[in-house]
Amino acid sequence: MCIRDSIETASREEIEQWQNEGLVSVVKRVYENVPYYRDLMDKAGVTPDDIKSTADLPKLPFITKDDLRDAYPYGLLAVPLKDCIRIHSTSGTTGRRVVDFYTKKDIDMWYDGCARAIVAAGGADEDVCHIAYGYGLFTGGFGLNGGSQKVGCLTLPMSSGNTDRQLQFMTDFGSTILCCTPSYASYLAESIEERGLKDQVKLKAGIFGAEAWSEEMRHDIESKLGIKAYDIYGLTEIEGCLLYTSDAADDLLCGELGGRRTIKKKKKYYIECRLLVNNS
Repeated sequence: MCIRDSIETASREEIEQWQNEGLVSVVKRVYENVPYYRDLMDKAGVTPDDIKSTADLPKLPFITKDDLRDAYPYGLLAVPLKDCIRIHSTSGTTGRRVVDFYTKKDIDMWYDGCARAIVAAGGADEDVCHIAYGYGLFTGGFGLNGGSQKVGCLTLPMSSGNTDRQLQFMTDFGSTILCCTPSYASYLAESIEERGLKDQVKLKAGIFGAEAWSEEMRHDIESKLGIKAYDIYGLTEIEGCLLYTSDAADDLLCGELGGRRTIKKKKKYYIECRLLVNNS
């Protein structure tokens, strides 16, 4: 199953052409509409005309966490506020919150990425997707909720906590895909064992993220719940879902425009990946 069939089956040459065109377009738009970033480009001696393809990415100045905080709340907006329909933000535990604004196109692209993560985990329209990530300013719940609906799953918007209700709905509605943090998945697995509910649980897969977890923890969750556990990685600053695992690869896959690229589990590759795909 493909979410966007025409691009997920595209050739590498087509993908690279789209990415080059998208990069040129977004750099021009940002330079013209975001004074904060235009100043950074001017200081680096770079103009939009210098950017022809992704090979020119090293010429562009990086945005740091401090930049995102300093530009709070509206300093990095590249579109009129009337075009923005929602915000999400970080927790702010290490400083001022970082806020991300979403247009309708951004939301659609974000949900596409989450839908592709669900499909990569074996999800389809006959599944019941149990979303136990938190909803609100955190991106997890909304992202997987939108992705689940794009796939056509029956979506249970459970949010986090209230374990009694989680288990009631999981057994009553026959949840087949569980989306939550790995620590909560581990707690649910223990609760299911303690209450003798394992025979009533129909889960086949879990999509777990928003915190670090080990291979040992993965295997423990898989053993206790009788599922295949998949990883998902994202950041508020980059519109939520970015990388995910699938049946075809244990390494993280980048849901890039026009296909999937394998990204090794090393932090430096995350930066390269997002620069290649962000043309919204």
